[in-house]
Amino acid sequence: MTFEEKPEGNGSLVDENQLDLSAKHQANGKPAASGRAKLPARQEANAKCGLPSKSLSTYTWQEIQRHNQKTDKWLVINRKVYDVTGWADRHPGGRRVLNHCAGEDATDVFRAMHPDPDIVRLYLKPLLIGELAPEEPNQERNKNSQLVEDFQELRRTLETMNMFNANLGFFFLHLAQVLILEALAWVIVWHFGSGWLITIFIYFLLTVAQAQDSFLQHDMGHLSVFKKSKWNRLMQNFVIGHLKGFSAKWWNNQHSQHHVKTNIYPKDPDVVFGPFFVVGDLQPVKFYSLFLQYGKNKIKYIDYEKQHLYFCTVGAALLMPVYLNLDSIRAMYRRGYWEDIAWVSTFYIRYFITFGPFYGIFGTLVLIYLVKLLESLWVAYVTQMSHIPMKMSTEENQDWFSSQVLATCNVEQSFFNDWFTGHLNFQIEHHLFPTMPRHNYHKVAPLVKSLCAKHGLPYVNKPILKAFGDIIRALKKSAALWMDAYYSHPET
Repeated sequence: MTFEEKPEGNGSLVDENQLDLSAKHQANGKPAASGRAKLPARQEANAKCGLPSKSLSTYTWQEIQRHNQKTDKWLVINRKVYDVTGWADRHPGGRRVLNHCAGEDATDVFRAMHPDPDIVRLYLKPLLIGELAPEEPNQERNKNSQLVEDFQELRRTLETMNMFNANLGFFFLHLAQVLILEALAWVIVWHFGSGWLITIFIYFLLTVAQAQDSFLQHDMGHLSVFKKSKWNRLMQNFVIGHLKGFSAKWWNNQHSQHHVKTNIYPKDPDVVFGPFFVVGDLQPVKFYSLFLQYGKNKIKYIDYEKQHLYFCTVGAALLMPVYLNLDSIRAMYRRGYWEDIAWVSTFYIRYFITFGPFYGIFGTLVLIYLVKLLESLWVAYVTQMSHIPMKMSTEENQDWFSSQVLATCNVEQSFFNDWFTGHLNFQIEHHLFPTMPRHNYHKVAPLVKSLCAKHGLPYVNKPILKAFGDIIRALKKSAALWMDAYYSHPET
């Protein structure tokens, strides 16, 4: 199927009926009486879609769960069943996101990932093939229906409190910070020369700018800054492409999978480290058979008993300048991301123009590499402190709230922690509400913590140094599990 006109935004599948428009809320965010009885879920959904019930086929959860293959993908959003098989390759978030959710209720995950459900109506209508049978529950039977309802009510409350509205001044100041640091680095070299002390000083200035660039493009990649998705995409291209030298489309595809299936192996690319690291409690043991092909030869080159040490030094430092940089370049050329190639080219052109006269071409490349190396240490610790120590598992098809809370943790709030982590110290709130502007996380945190307490879920909040230390402790624990599995198979 094709469309003559592509609507604005990221074009993802979100049901426009996900907001309960009949619910009224008071100014303090507490729901008030709507003044009328609420329709049954199925009847209300049909009324909103403007489709008579008899025009739609009905399906059971058992039937829907059979359509979970790469060549046969169905999703359920607000009791409506969509066949996304033909649409997957054109999904702006990447086809793998749809593969990971096939055969499941995707109401909460799709509502979480997209700020405006109205922009996708043109996509939803051609893909609609039916609805859940009247006797079927709203979610799969293994999910806690009361928790799902409570979380959806929390989201509606936050929407009425305008927690998804961005303060543009906040993000303008962060962009100004980056541009001022970049300009200051050039002015200092131009005025004082390129001696060692000056070079070391601008090296730190540029590293701070690059790290803050990472956090800023992250905001725009989640469509949390501007109301118009096209402005978020444009500014993300400017920040990650022109200011950082990475591909926006590559990052969005990788990061969407991480958010949709956080810490789920192998669906989350952020917990698939190839032969370099083993993480979590299950991966070293349950997936040991996948690595038997390496056998004794593998252990000769990679000593997992010391993986916590080479993460601290080589692993974290080379993550961005080597691994992610090469992966971004590979994706751009293999998938034909020509717009991204143009943006990334301007990054290198700008550096050669501004710093080339002082350091030469080779010296400028060394400067870029060293800046990315130090930035990599910074960003690697910030991003991994909230995930590596937390629960990792294979697919369990949990409800959205539980899956995100168990796979993430927070770091205590302070002015420094907020700035140093780009507000990713509120990782729980960020994963539950990815499109929420980060300056609102601290306002939302008490409500999330309260919901966790109500349903007996842990709400983990740590000091920043303990969070960094937990990365090392988690890697040592995973390595010990791997070694136990390895030495229990002497035949390998």
